Amino acid sequence: MFAVARLLAFVALTVTTAVVANPVVVRDSPVRSDVVRRRNGSRTSAQELLAHDQARARAFNTAGKEGLRNVADVFAVNASVVNSAYAYTVNVGVGTPPTQYSLLVDTGSSNTWIGARGKNYTKTGSSVDTGKQVVLAYGAGSFSGQEYLDTVTIGKNKLTNLSIGVASNVSHFDRYDGILGIGPTGLTVHTTSGGQTVPTILDNAFSQGVIKNKVLGISFEPTTEINVTNGELTSGDINPSKFTDEIAYTSPWSKYVGVDQSITYGSSGKKILTYAAGFTDTGTTLIMLASDYEPQDAFSAYQNDTGAVQDDSVGLLMLTKEQFSKLESLLFHIGDHTYELTPNAQIWPRAVRCCVSTTTKTVYLIVADLVAVGNGGPAFVSSLAFLERFYIVWDAENAHVGFATTPFTYAATN
Repeated sequence: MFAVARLLAFVALTVTTAVVANPVVVRDSPVRSDVVRRRNGSRTSAQELLAHDQARARAFNTAGKEGLRNVADVFAVNASVVNSAYAYTVNVGVGTPPTQYSLLVDTGSSNTWIGARGKNYTKTGSSVDTGKQVVLAYGAGSFSGQEYLDTVTIGKNKLTNLSIGVASNVSHFDRYDGILGIGPTGLTVHTTSGGQTVPTILDNAFSQGVIKNKVLGISFEPTTEINVTNGELTSGDINPSKFTDEIAYTSPWSKYVGVDQSITYGSSGKKILTYAAGFTDTGTTLIMLASDYEPQDAFSAYQNDTGAVQDDSVGLLMLTKEQFSKLESLLFHIGDHTYELTPNAQIWPRAVRCCVSTTTKTVYLIVADLVAVGNGGPAFVSSLAFLERFYIVWDAENAHVGFATTPFTYAATN
């Protein structure tokens, strides 16, 4: 079994000002975060990576339907699934004085919690036990524990009385200390024993005047290096220097940070997916296309059009070098705009090619089968591989998702 490098990106926050485009009106400075892409010494297989992304998509399909579940049931469901090889994390201080935690930045969930990797919660004078239980399952991991209200420090900014899940049981979270959930507030329903929604970190920052808009700008970049600053998260604003055309906004699918779109392949416009619902997710690595979204099989259509073959020893689609030379762009049609994923953007990063396979005769693709979600779930997941090529804006206040091209949309960098 071949191995894949685990890459962690850590965030150091700074505060600065920026000019903002419509529809966001800025009245104060944003919180801007530099993202560093790093290689972790640990490894996981490509099959495990694929299993993680597929399990996460299935969890999106069922999230919120059952409410707060029994802890034993949560862990039984997820015991066999390992975590992702890729993650973007932010250093967050909790308490007064603060204890620092490295938290996964996750648009696919909305609760903030700590206590993974054995890094325990340190109670201070600002800690308030709400008496509520909190339980969350992510498909590729889960936790349970108690809800506290506490002071959170991000860079130079402090938020008081933020809801923090303090884990007493954790499954399959061994690469970071917890999660910073930045998705829609509605995703927090039934995550605590109180049953109500829980204000997110964006909600708190807005209500306390730290930011003046409930907006998150996401900029990641492909790179030929591992340990390099290659991204930015901007809370409360967007950064016009990170994109090259006007941001086009659309309403999200369901309760997630997602969209309705169609997908075609190549200059002839071969149909991969007719107009259907899906979402963008910083917690997923591979671009996922559903094979069981009736009456469509988007994954098989993509595989047939590219001529790719599944390499079972790796878990990814594979092309010969000759086939790669003929690979065409994958086109995402959202509203009146089309976003092009070039051939270079569709392949496994060359910088970590050795971690997938030792052979140099083939090229691996980062498009995979969503599997076993069906029409009740997403038809696609636009993951980190997609986010490295486009600027994404989550406007939580207006429930809009925005996209724009960047200097890296058409770059050969990979």
